[in-house]
Amino acid sequence: MKIEIPERKKLVYEMRIPIRWGDMDAMGHLNNTSYFRYMETIRIDWMRSIGGMPDPAGEGPVIVNAFCNFYKQLEYPGDVLVKMYVSGLARSTFESWVTMERVDQPGVICAAGGATTIWVDFPAQKSKTLPDWMREIISD
Repeated sequence: MKIEIPERKKLVYEMRIPIRWGDMDAMGHLNNTSYFRYMETIRIDWMRSIGGMPDPAGEGPVIVNAFCNFYKQLEYPGDVLVKMYVSGLARSTFESWVTMERVDQPGVICAAGGATTIWVDFPAQKSKTLPDWMREIISD
């Protein structure tokens, strides 16, 4: 199954992540849990860059699902170019999409995944309408 990033997506962030020796598994390629760490890393870096870090006493983003499809093995040594896109803006949620490719093999997607993010009022433990500043960043 091949993941398709929606046509109406918006590239919001990209970064390079070095593949660490300790991220490998017994088969000599990147352990599947590391792909989720890479997606988490770009998501957190992006949130920090836009001032969207969660406030446990207030509000912020929560991931309610995450997935990853693996197409081509990533192996040590090397750097991964990770790109994050957003789409599917709704009242309290949006979708994020991530692609991963080796820096030395531009355009060859090795893995792609995503997550659904919901904006939450933490003390009330309820979803909350996305703030206007976040809606502006996500919308086309």
